[in-house]
Amino acid sequence: MAHSKSVWQTGNYMEIMKLWPKNGNHVLAQYDDHNIVVYQAFCPEIANYAVKNQRFGGPHYSFDRMSWIKPNFLWMMYRCGWATKSKQERVLAVRITREGFDSILSKAYSAQAQKAAGLNKNDIQVRLQWDPDHKPSGAPTLRRAIQLGLKGEILRKYATEWIVSIEDVTPFVQEEMVKLTPENIDKLVVPIEKVYHVTDKKTANLINVEEPEL
Repeated sequence: MAHSKSVWQTGNYMEIMKLWPKNGNHVLAQYDDHNIVVYQAFCPEIANYAVKNQRFGGPHYSFDRMSWIKPNFLWMMYRCGWATKSKQERVLAVRITREGFDSILSKAYSAQAQKAAGLNKNDIQVRLQWDPDHKPSGAPTLRRAIQLGLKGEILRKYATEWIVSIEDVTPFVQEEMVKLTPENIDKLVVPIEKVYHVTDKKTANLINVEEPEL
């Protein structure tokens, strides 16, 4: 089903999670043939500007610091405490082109990959981290989720060129957070996400992503 007044697709968590890999490095995301959704959490000032202008910028947004994006909704919820942490009170669903996302992945280096390639930290525009994914309760899983830190030219392109739409989904987050109790978890609604297949072998090797077992 679709979230009201949105092209964002949501469904029952208990059903959706059955389709996810149980372990390994995987990019879970909501996407179609042209676009993919990533998440960021900001203070109200940055979020208001982004939604109004459908791009990032304004007096409170800095292009000189690294900005992290996460394609996995529950990973974003874990990091922002379901929109309760300071300066992360507003959750944005940012729809960008898959061409842009693939470009980000092709330049994404973990600390280990950077060292292996003999690159300086200043040479890296995209920082890659694989971290334990988390259940709605906050408990870690064996599956690992990706987050990507953008800076420099890649950040500028992401923030101003590759965006298709920016939607404030904070009301949805707040509505679902009350279902995080044992007696209500079976009613939890989350975005419908599936494994994003990285078809470029060079990129797949660079970011150390795994293909799910069929």
